[in-house]
Amino acid sequence: MSFPRPRVFGDSLEAKLEERAFLKFRLAQAFRIFGKLGYDEGVAGHVTVRDPIKPDCFWVNPFGKHFTLIQPSDLLLVSHTGEILPESGPVRLLNTAAFAIHSAIHTARPDVLCAAHSHSVFGRAYASLGKELDMITQDSCAFYEDHAVYKDFRGVVLEAEEGANIARALGRKKAVILQNHGLLVATSSIEATVFFFISLEKCCQVQLLADAAAAGRGSSTVKIREDEAKDTYRTVGTMRAGWFSGLPQFDILEAREGVKFEYKKE
Repeated sequence: MSFPRPRVFGDSLEAKLEERAFLKFRLAQAFRIFGKLGYDEGVAGHVTVRDPIKPDCFWVNPFGKHFTLIQPSDLLLVSHTGEILPESGPVRLLNTAAFAIHSAIHTARPDVLCAAHSHSVFGRAYASLGKELDMITQDSCAFYEDHAVYKDFRGVVLEAEEGANIARALGRKKAVILQNHGLLVATSSIEATVFFFISLEKCCQVQLLADAAAAGRGSSTVKIREDEAKDTYRTVGTMRAGWFSGLPQFDILEAREGVKFEYKKE
């Protein structure tokens, strides 16, 4: 068996239309995966994907629709200036925070295809500490020198300046812990973004448990040596590793729903 590779599309208009349809299908799946995992908090949270035909625009969930209900036809196509384009779904309500954060990230990072932010439980709990992850497990090494902390919480993100500040804190990394807020992951594929978000949430949970257990014993957690953490990162922290590790989540969803991507020309 050959090792799986990401789907590749051509440069023709027809190929780009198929790529757009696939990315919308995959993005809607990502929302339903997040919803199944409980990464919802009322109307908060958003995941975006850069449009392959209009790269200065991104697809995002409509404001107020639960993650588990989102289908490709619901998604909004939004320009980096905030315009909701005609290709969008029928409910044209745009989350102001989603626009402020994601427009800044997609503008600053041409390499980012997909970015995700939600108010997951353990991410929020760990974000209250205002510190990076310790390298205490193999899984946390996926974020070795590849995540940051944004420490200047200013309430709900409603201004472009705050979105730009978050994008600067993210820098060239794939994740940022938003102090007193939650988690944000941005990568080169939807699959990698979904996987690394889930992994980061679990790493936050593990560290909260480990720190509490260590404190109860009057000790501290054992840290992985820096050279070992760096070497482990090269195996588990790359974009290719994230893409491959994210595939099972989509396989499970497709098995449960009985729906796979099928391109239909409009």
